Amino acid sequence: MSLSERLHTAGRPLVEEQLAHPTVAGIASGDLDERVFASWLEQDYLYLLDYVRVFARLAWQAPPAHLASLVDLAHATLHEELELHRSLSAEFGADLGGAVKGPACAAYTSWLLESAADYGEGLAAVYPCMWGYSSLGAELAGAAPPDARYRRWIETYSDPDFAELTRHVARMLDEADVDPERAEELFLQGMRYEVDFWTVPG
Repeated sequence: MSLSERLHTAGRPLVEEQLAHPTVAGIASGDLDERVFASWLEQDYLYLLDYVRVFARLAWQAPPAHLASLVDLAHATLHEELELHRSLSAEFGADLGGAVKGPACAAYTSWLLESAADYGEGLAAVYPCMWGYSSLGAELAGAAPPDARYRRWIETYSDPDFAELTRHVARMLDEADVDPERAEELFLQGMRYEVDFWTVPG
């Protein structure tokens, strides 16, 4: 069993926990309170800005074979995923410019940036976000919420290209020089942060 396969097995219960979370369930059904989703968008926008910094920090340490991949991930997050957030935020009335990190966002991003000081450990810490959202997208792909804005969110994370990108990062992690026990510890901590992130500030 590869390291990434081991992590998938360990992390699956935390994917199920996310699927059962009221915010995720509300996206799937399309009846999530708009104010809750707007607050989530604000928090995720701030998270993604630091996510770009994490990829950049990992790229600085990356072996030559994976330098381009990490630079591309930083670029795609900055110019594609954040653009989706800006578009949805305008439709939901989210205030990206005035957003302030809540406790879950602040704790998660601080931990990620610290973990990225080491290349292998940083990959293990950053992987829960990609794998978690890819897993959620696969599970929610059959959902057809009546609100097209929620459908667009689901389509983004159920896209086959996103799934392939996640598999690529898994291969990078499998090739990294990181202790498997430490990798699992970081991965599970990241997955717990992912669960907590769905409970947005009031």
